[in-house]
Amino acid sequence: MSIFITAEIGINHNGDLQLAKKLIDAACVAGCDAVKFQKRTVDKVYTKEYLDGPRKSPWGETQRAQKEGLEFGKKEYDEIDKYCKEKGIEWFASAWDIDSQIFLKQYNLKYNKVASAMLTKDELLEEIASEGKYTFIATGMSDYEEIDHAIDIFEKHKCPYELMHCNSTYPMPMEDANLKLIKVLSDKYNCKVGYSGHEAGTLVSTLAVAAGATSIERHITLDRTMYGSDQKASIEPYELCKLVKDIRMAEVIMGSGEKVLSEAEAEVKKKLRG
Repeated sequence: MSIFITAEIGINHNGDLQLAKKLIDAACVAGCDAVKFQKRTVDKVYTKEYLDGPRKSPWGETQRAQKEGLEFGKKEYDEIDKYCKEKGIEWFASAWDIDSQIFLKQYNLKYNKVASAMLTKDELLEEIASEGKYTFIATGMSDYEEIDHAIDIFEKHKCPYELMHCNSTYPMPMEDANLKLIKVLSDKYNCKVGYSGHEAGTLVSTLAVAAGATSIERHITLDRTMYGSDQKASIEPYELCKLVKDIRMAEVIMGSGEKVLSEAEAEVKKKLRG
């Protein structure tokens, strides 16, 4: 089965619908299977004290201004839904609160996503799992007990899921990738395990395929120097194209695992063994 490749737009659109469309275009050109966003109800995710705190951004001087500036509402998501359908690419989003998850239901999306930060939010997990949609569950910052508990919720609802090995540092040093954990997680939980990366470049994500990852998710940006906390842990369009190309080639290189004598090798065998 082909590796499922998701271009994580997240909040790298900086509240600009046209920028979001350009990022969707980049994912389409590269040959990704889906694009992903993030959805938050600002007053539910953050405390008033935090939102009233200072933070300079293109939208103002407070945390609230910054957080609200990065959020898309129904008007924008209606357009994103329409645009992705026109382009023939799936889209979905990681919700950071129950209201956001309920909001996303109106689009009848094929997939759900549990962000690493949300893995221990039981009420949100119950809401997501109750939908019964194929769900990617990121495991960054988590121990086995926390992963066990999250999986129990999805198993209870008989909701199909795929774990995603992840290291939640932005950007992640390559030496922290620990790709051998992909097989460990797959063996331990008897399920598919993908890789969600925040490292520079594409090498680690390509190697994750060789390590057994069944899906790859990477943050994308038009320019890493743009404003935004996730931009530096993202890859630019030319890197995304290279990544998708290399992943598809890696799938071919990995082969079937069966010991088969090809016609070309059979001819060489005649010559060398007589």
